[in-house]
Amino acid sequence: MTWPVTSSGAPSAVTAEHSKTYKKKAVADDERARLMAAHRKREPFDIETGRPLSRMSKAAEVNWYDFAVEYVDWKWPRASGNTRKNMAKTLTSVTMAMLRTPVPAHFEPVEVRRAPREYAFNVNRRTDPDKPVPAEVRTILGWAQRNALPMSAWEKTGTADKVVTALGTLLDGTAAAAGSVTRNDRIMNLVTGYAIRHNYLKASPLPKGKGEHTAPKVAQAIDKRCLLNRDLVAQMLDWTGGRPRRGHLYRAFFATLYYAGLRPEEAVALRVSDATLPETGWGEFLVHEARPEVGSQWTDTGEVHEERGLKGRAEDDTRLVPIRPLLVVLIREVVKEYDLKPAGLLFPGEKGGTLAGSVFRRVWAKARKEVLPEREFKSPTGKRVYDLRHTCLTT
Repeated sequence: MTWPVTSSGAPSAVTAEHSKTYKKKAVADDERARLMAAHRKREPFDIETGRPLSRMSKAAEVNWYDFAVEYVDWKWPRASGNTRKNMAKTLTSVTMAMLRTPVPAHFEPVEVRRAPREYAFNVNRRTDPDKPVPAEVRTILGWAQRNALPMSAWEKTGTADKVVTALGTLLDGTAAAAGSVTRNDRIMNLVTGYAIRHNYLKASPLPKGKGEHTAPKVAQAIDKRCLLNRDLVAQMLDWTGGRPRRGHLYRAFFATLYYAGLRPEEAVALRVSDATLPETGWGEFLVHEARPEVGSQWTDTGEVHEERGLKGRAEDDTRLVPIRPLLVVLIREVVKEYDLKPAGLLFPGEKGGTLAGSVFRRVWAKARKEVLPEREFKSPTGKRVYDLRHTCLTT
């Protein structure tokens, strides 16, 4: 059955044809009769689906851009900084795939993606009365809003295929990492769930099960190429401790990740009072807080770090971590050298605040370059600071 129509209800030769196959002729004739009845009543038809608007849900009345902004406003108050950032990235990719027309030549492609990610899908920036959205960003967002497809476009198979492809592809056309694809799928499942509950969609349009668009598998085991051996760690800690500025503090910080297995965001949140440091023997950390680095535009406080509970644990939960004697000695040196107070941070930044990830990553990169042989330096061995924790837990 084929029935090309326009938004005014009249058949049109220039509008793309819409068709659907039925197993029984009687069912197809019944559907055709309903379409003809709507046409005789001069009811408007939806251009995307070819169905009378009277039989459409509110999906035909709301476009993707407005729906995505609505979803962000609903999700934002209960989301962490990292969740907000990842949500904005995913929704931006979907928005690019849900546009009627290509991006105009006078728009910078990078700015077209930056505008929705940093403003439309960021409640803090979009609603900040002290820092209005720049004029050029408003122009881009206005164009995106006008050119966004309606939610009813999800009923077309090609729309879902286009979106899935966009979520699995980087800007340069190469395939995205398996972890990124899995994260995008998880976020979109939540988005479509919201759309179904609020009657924008009748069912999830995303493909399910094994098929052409199955997300690549994410490795569950730690890549053994990233792990460091004991001698290399010792050399890198010695090199770090020999730095003229704050070398002992950075050495104790890296040693905490290696010997105690803490996450970097947990280590930067430690306070002196959280550490039991006896004169001899083993000590203990009471870990109860994490400060992940997410960016000031994604936190409610405007700080780069966000104060959170422990990952994967209940709110206000704690974890006791034993400190081996060698690490106790290193930490006691830091407390004494920098005259740290019990209520203060154990590994403070240069100005007393939270130790920045960019700082300790830079120090680690220099230590790695100075200590590792060229072959291992070019390999994944210890490339991330987090690999110290992986090495601890694997060992």
